[in-house]
Amino acid sequence: MSFQKDESWTILSPIEESIKQKIETVGTPLKDWNIKINRGILTGYNEAFIISGKKRQEILDNCQSEDEEARTAELIRPILRGRDIKKYNYEFANIYLICTFPAMHYNIDDYPAIRDYLLTFDKRKLEQSGEKNIDGVQGNNSRKRTNNKWFEMQDSIGYWDDFNKQHIAWKAVGKNLAFAILEPGKYLSAPASMIVSKNNEWLLCFLQSKVGKYFFMNNSDTTGMGDIMLNIQSLVKFSVPIPNPQTENKIKQALASNNFGYIDQLVYKSYGFDSDEIGFIEN
Repeated sequence: MSFQKDESWTILSPIEESIKQKIETVGTPLKDWNIKINRGILTGYNEAFIISGKKRQEILDNCQSEDEEARTAELIRPILRGRDIKKYNYEFANIYLICTFPAMHYNIDDYPAIRDYLLTFDKRKLEQSGEKNIDGVQGNNSRKRTNNKWFEMQDSIGYWDDFNKQHIAWKAVGKNLAFAILEPGKYLSAPASMIVSKNNEWLLCFLQSKVGKYFFMNNSDTTGMGDIMLNIQSLVKFSVPIPNPQTENKIKQALASNNFGYIDQLVYKSYGFDSDEIGFIEN
């Protein structure tokens, strides 16, 4: 192992060094793939912008015309949180996001049912003014200071249209890492994050594999409770082999039949791990 000036380093055992070398030699770091990676949506006020299925229906029922109802329904989209992401799958909790993305420049008066719903909250807290301790109450704050309007998301979210493509979502914090493919139109809340690529099934299987878990456990920060914090900076260090048609076809078939054990075997074979290295990774 070489140690470069100004680089962090750790002492690895021979088998750890062998595993590391094979991952780096066979794979290409995700930062060098032609993919897009972004975090989920940050509203700044989830209590107002993330709603139940029941509240969604109430808002739609308050629309005054079919045209308004259609416009309003288009603006309220299903959303998943990190806790909803499971290994290779997800559980939709029947919650929705009011998608007033600043990049879309909506006029809130075109959506009166949504406007009236949002105004049931203290507008001063919806404002993105950075005001602290409203009415002298400590912790009673507005959203952080931005140039966005009171009814808009906190961040600009210029990549909003990527949620309308098939994408991989991952749970950012937890003891058990979880990745899943979401269909177009499924949105995601921060701190969970997403990947948009042309090889979603291939990447999913490597990320969710035992090799992926081994890598992330050894290359990510942890909380005081021992949970892994898998941020984008840690994820893009993982080296994944470029797909080859034969293995990719096998992986797709195994994924379709939920044969996750076989997927792990295909991943081990792709990196060229021997039985000792596989045993070390699994144990």
